[in-house]
Amino acid sequence: MRKSHLRLPAITATALLLLQTLLPARWSWAQQPSSPSSQQTQPQQQQTQQPDQTAPEAGGPGNDNGPIAIPKKGAPPPPPPPEPTVKNPPGLNNYSLRVDVPVVDVDVGVMADKTHQFIPNLKEDNFRVFEDGVPQDIVAFRQVKAPITAVLLVEFASNSWNFIFDMWNSAYAFTQQLRPDDYVAVVTYDMHTTILTDFTHNKMMIQQAVQSLQMPTWNETNLFDALYETLDRLSRIDGRKYIILISSGRDTFSKITLDKCLQKIKETPNVTIFSIATGGAGIMGGGGFASGRMNSITMLQAQNQLQSFARMTGGMYFEPRFTAELPDDFAAINESIRNQYQITYKPSNIKMDGTYRRIRVELVDQEGHPLRMQDEKKKRLKYDIIARDGYKAKQQVE
Repeated sequence: MRKSHLRLPAITATALLLLQTLLPARWSWAQQPSSPSSQQTQPQQQQTQQPDQTAPEAGGPGNDNGPIAIPKKGAPPPPPPPEPTVKNPPGLNNYSLRVDVPVVDVDVGVMADKTHQFIPNLKEDNFRVFEDGVPQDIVAFRQVKAPITAVLLVEFASNSWNFIFDMWNSAYAFTQQLRPDDYVAVVTYDMHTTILTDFTHNKMMIQQAVQSLQMPTWNETNLFDALYETLDRLSRIDGRKYIILISSGRDTFSKITLDKCLQKIKETPNVTIFSIATGGAGIMGGGGFASGRMNSITMLQAQNQLQSFARMTGGMYFEPRFTAELPDDFAAINESIRNQYQITYKPSNIKMDGTYRRIRVELVDQEGHPLRMQDEKKKRLKYDIIARDGYKAKQQVE
């Protein structure tokens, strides 16, 4: 009995040692799944654990907390900077503001009183410009000499042979003084307005158009309609334009009144009218304005209308009594057209109210007194200042 009792503890110790050795393996076998589906999920679990094992390698040491952090692969880009706030109300796009600073160009001719010759070599300090009586600051000044763009507007009606004869001579004298670079159109009027030739440089074509006027049709002379239509056409042409109006000055059947015609002249910029009255006394045996259908009252009214057209636009009015005067008259027109002083100023009245502004130009010396000039014989030289008497300001669009 004693002998067996002594062997039992040895066997028990050996058994316990075997149990400690085999028990972990047995528990691991019990934890392994027996189904095939569970065997497939094991590699997926290992794949999901793989990025965690390589994270320090891609993201830098110390979980991106080290001195150098390497960006992780596949990381999203940083967000863009916020857009600047727009001060305009929502739904309103950006816009640009344009401010028109008005300027006024005034063509001034200074002509000798007797010879009608242009007086050159005047300086900017010799000119004073007034708008509605207020002195203006001149911003640009120059003397210009350029070709002309003109419309030869002639009256051709069966009212009197004297008028037609004067028209032929006046138109011929005008075409004789044209230059190759001048741009001229020929328009006639009686009851209707007819364009004989459009603007051209061909001097021969202009003379042929005048020579084609042989037999008038109507007795009516619609001067206001013809002048209104001509001004309307010239308003579409840029630059300085001229109208050489050869007319008796009377109007008999126009739809446009004199007031509307004068208003059209005021509203049309950069147009100068030179008026030559036809039917003067002494041509073709005398009589002239007072003969035939034109009595003294009609004559004075016709003269006043032609003078008004020229004065308002800075042009000149001529009333030739003899054919021999025509070359000198058109020479004065050429001197005035081709030689001018161009003055530019910014008006002190910047309101765009559509009102008519009166312009006055004066010549002064260095002390501000009226300029006195002398001719070659040391005699006082009288001169005429030719400039339009005003302009119409722009109308603000509401």
